[in-house]
Amino acid sequence: MYGFHTDRKYYFDFIHKTADGFIVPFIEEYRSLRSADKVLEIGCAEGGVLKAFTDRGHQSMGIELSEKRVALANEFMSEEVDNKLVQFVSKDIYDIDTESELPFKFDVILLKDVIEHIFHQEKFMARLDQFMSSDGLVFFGFPPWQMPFGGHQQVLKSKLLSKIPYFHLLPRFLYKCILTIFGESDYKIKEMMELTETGLSVEKFERYVSEAGFQVVKKRHYLINPVYSFKFGLKPRKQLGLISAIPYLRNFLTTGVYYLIQKK
Repeated sequence: MYGFHTDRKYYFDFIHKTADGFIVPFIEEYRSLRSADKVLEIGCAEGGVLKAFTDRGHQSMGIELSEKRVALANEFMSEEVDNKLVQFVSKDIYDIDTESELPFKFDVILLKDVIEHIFHQEKFMARLDQFMSSDGLVFFGFPPWQMPFGGHQQVLKSKLLSKIPYFHLLPRFLYKCILTIFGESDYKIKEMMELTETGLSVEKFERYVSEAGFQVVKKRHYLINPVYSFKFGLKPRKQLGLISAIPYLRNFLTTGVYYLIQKK
């Protein structure tokens, strides 16, 4: 496991920088953010992505399952919370009553490295419009499941396993056996095995988008994910257009994708 997975303030800071330097510009290449835009992040963790939007004065809300991470979000963004610029809620996204628990409909919804953790993604996608304003945009950033570290094995305790690419693609029983042999905790094994069920390919994601009545209005595939510039000192690089255009193959060679979708 790398140090930035345990130092949550450091993690918050570089996620903020990623959002400020890459996510906001990606959205604004399609449509300039309006001062009145309301912003929601689903799976907000400590709020690093949202801070790039509250810095711009956007009224924001973060929904996060982990109470511990919401507590850190309230700590790291205490000034914004005190000024009522942002509020954080610890709840399962499926349990949110959009009519009674949302302060307003949102113009921009963010899911950064989250959709690949959500069960029943097609059901979730179909429910998104309940959170959105009529012309709302939804940003997704995620690693395709088949990419070298699509199993998030970099978070494993074993230094060896955390650096082995593609081994999460082994048959489930063999993958679980290896995790057990190398002494990973029951909690971590459960987390890794859940990803084998929820891990998302580009093709499956685009199908869910279409089936839910959305359309892709902007996309970008990365050979080197922008967040790697802060994690590993690697310069972000867009994927070659030829690779991005080849279904299935692109999943194995693309470390991150950005999508912007809107209702048809």
